[in-house]
Amino acid sequence: MAPVPIYPIKVGHIDDVQELRKSKPSIIPERFVRDMTERPALATPMPFSTDIPTINFSKLAKGTKDEIKSEISQLVNACENWGFFQVVNHGIDLSILESIEKVAKEFFMLPLEEKKKYAMAPGTVQGYGQAFVLSEDQKLDWCNMFALGVVPNFIRNPMLWPTNPENFSLKLFPSFVFPHSSESVEVYSKEVRKLCQNLLKYIAMSLGLKGDVFEKMFGEAVQALRMNYYPPCSRPDLVLGLSPHSDGSALTVLQQGKGNSVGLQILKDDRWVPVKPIPNALVINIGDTIEVLTNGKYKSVEHRAVTHKEEDRLSIVTFYAPSYEIEVGPMAELVDKNNPCKYRRYNHGEYSKHYVTNKLQGKKTLEFAKIQT
Repeated sequence: MAPVPIYPIKVGHIDDVQELRKSKPSIIPERFVRDMTERPALATPMPFSTDIPTINFSKLAKGTKDEIKSEISQLVNACENWGFFQVVNHGIDLSILESIEKVAKEFFMLPLEEKKKYAMAPGTVQGYGQAFVLSEDQKLDWCNMFALGVVPNFIRNPMLWPTNPENFSLKLFPSFVFPHSSESVEVYSKEVRKLCQNLLKYIAMSLGLKGDVFEKMFGEAVQALRMNYYPPCSRPDLVLGLSPHSDGSALTVLQQGKGNSVGLQILKDDRWVPVKPIPNALVINIGDTIEVLTNGKYKSVEHRAVTHKEEDRLSIVTFYAPSYEIEVGPMAELVDKNNPCKYRRYNHGEYSKHYVTNKLQGKKTLEFAKIQT
């Protein structure tokens, strides 16, 4: 997660959107109103995408040879052409998903003064508030966030782990060290970490590489958790829940709140496509790190969140990435005369710092890694 900035960052007044919704439900402050070119085109109904690939994880892990081959083929299509896929039968107990969703909702429903005890400092990305706000005139997202560094231990900030709800309580060690931990965040993070490790194994296989190549390369992978709450908005045509961006991670795992409004959209063929959740599935997307490692064969994709006039939305996001000490660059097996090197080698910690100290702006942060021609 982001280091503390070395200089003060002035972000101006930031309205808490939940409080704004309570006190002035029809008012949209100017800082939330997007320029015409950025506004979501809600007046033109868009069909939900039924084409985003679905991966049956149980078939990957325990299927017949033909089933595994079919799922790997689907995984290649997902990573090459979509950058997104939904995973069903992922092996995470549904009670764990329900527990983390309950804890997240309870936290966001706390009084503002309680949540402000864990306020996100300007220029950082842990705590409660709005991340990636770096100036006083920057447009704001119609969203409240709560983010935590989880693994390794040194990225955790104990002062930002709430004591309320009680299931948020911080342990000094992750639950995979003490497997009988009952804390929702710990148990959830352990299970999602295992899923990411397994998915990366199959992604490696889909590239014709050894299944453990990413695990060996990543070292002690960095894992962070972010909860997003999008209150209803009286003018969803004027605002964005979350600005368009690609993720700096290797993989991102998204859990969408059960029964919530549809808010996630991905950029496909220059068109914003809504992603309708499959019940009990998790949405996975490729991050910038995998795009670099695969020399652009698998691409991170811009995505954004929109709001709803009457319904709220909750999402829980896990970011999984290499250790900050790791050097990242295109893998030798994926570079040849027909596919020359598109990205330079760089320290992943350096890229992470670059990513979190810039506002969300499409795939602009990935220019950091591109070889200029």
